[in-house]
Amino acid sequence: CNYHVSCTPSAYRLSVGGYSEKLPHLLDVVTSRIASLIEEMKEGDEAHPALVDTFQKAKENLLRQTKNYIFESPYETGSYNLRMLLETPVWHINDYMSEMEGSGAEEEPLTMKECAEVAEQSLFGRTKANSLCIGNIDEKGSQEVADVISNHFLKKRPLIDDEIPRFRSLKMPNKEEAKKIFGAATDVSEVPVVIEGVAHSESEENNAVELLMQTASSYELGYEGLAIQEVIGSMAYNSAFNQLRTKEQLGYIVSAFVKKSMGNGNAFCVLVQSSNTLPPALEERCLRWVEQFRREMEDMPPERFAMEAAAVRANLLEKDIKLAEEVSSAWGEILMTVPHSEHFKNPVFDRVEKFADVLKLDGDEESGVSSIKSAEDLKERVLEFYDRYFLSPERRAVSSRVYNRKAKDLYDENVGKPGVISSYGDARKLKQHLASLPTAPYW
Repeated sequence: CNYHVSCTPSAYRLSVGGYSEKLPHLLDVVTSRIASLIEEMKEGDEAHPALVDTFQKAKENLLRQTKNYIFESPYETGSYNLRMLLETPVWHINDYMSEMEGSGAEEEPLTMKECAEVAEQSLFGRTKANSLCIGNIDEKGSQEVADVISNHFLKKRPLIDDEIPRFRSLKMPNKEEAKKIFGAATDVSEVPVVIEGVAHSESEENNAVELLMQTASSYELGYEGLAIQEVIGSMAYNSAFNQLRTKEQLGYIVSAFVKKSMGNGNAFCVLVQSSNTLPPALEERCLRWVEQFRREMEDMPPERFAMEAAAVRANLLEKDIKLAEEVSSAWGEILMTVPHSEHFKNPVFDRVEKFADVLKLDGDEESGVSSIKSAEDLKERVLEFYDRYFLSPERRAVSSRVYNRKAKDLYDENVGKPGVISSYGDARKLKQHLASLPTAPYW
């Protein structure tokens, strides 16, 4: 048997597994030990000196893991900066580190007792719980699990819907909206908003750009829009790799993909990391490829679109082979309902099948979620989608640039210019002007 305890942005997750029929007992033992450990931590440093040493080592390990962000590749830093702008609420990595080191942490250090009190409130205060029993566990065992959860964690009134943490994606501005926000149009890019940063390591030789073009919320796109988006992502990768890496040799990391953000946000991204080309030039080449790929799709026969749709559909319908995969799929569907009100609380376990039905190009059968009936129809819809979100004057695009240390002067020149985000403080200021996308589910 095994168990695992982890912390997510809005919850604790506890899982137990194995071949033994005594898993409910293991869950009871683990949760009882968590409760007793919290009580020991609350008694303070003098009562449990050995536990203090363990706590300090855990805090040092957490700080070290958090600070490893500094050593990430430029493209990873650029992606992180995008997330800090796209999502709300968020806490920057520097905020986490300031809790554990720096002047504030020295004056008011994070104590074992303080952590215990927060953990106690989070675990044993007002909460809501979701559980999944799967595999060979029977109804009696499942009821025992429910009893353990109820006896340990659900002793107080549950959280009401409005108290449950919710994350949202923000709607990025188009050119006209960005001009109104910044007071002038940007003169450093074709893209309305540019996030710039500098690699932390002095020895870092690479630059990176991630060009993000936002589409819409999952609710607004619906099954059909999301499926079309996946087809574009599937088709785009090879084209971007062939053009930007193989032909233009811009860098060894090149990708084009669909990106999803917390709160049902969606976007299409082009990413390049290069040691021989600066971010502004990388961005310009990405934009030119976006236009080129539109021409490539125009020249493709409808049968090519049907092949891509079939490939995406086959990938969606691939069966879970291992129990861990089945658990992940079912648990994912359950978690998708957590932020929603009672109207959307029932998990849609056949959501993926409905999603795949959109791409079933058979005019004789009604899918119920799509009006796409032929390869020609699919091609037309894909091109319409592409033009609307990626080539229109209303395009909502953001470029995340990361310079190596040798190019820091270029970063400094752009600080304070309209449309340029040079720090997390700048990002927070921009976010005050932005609306959030709908969080309602699309199923």
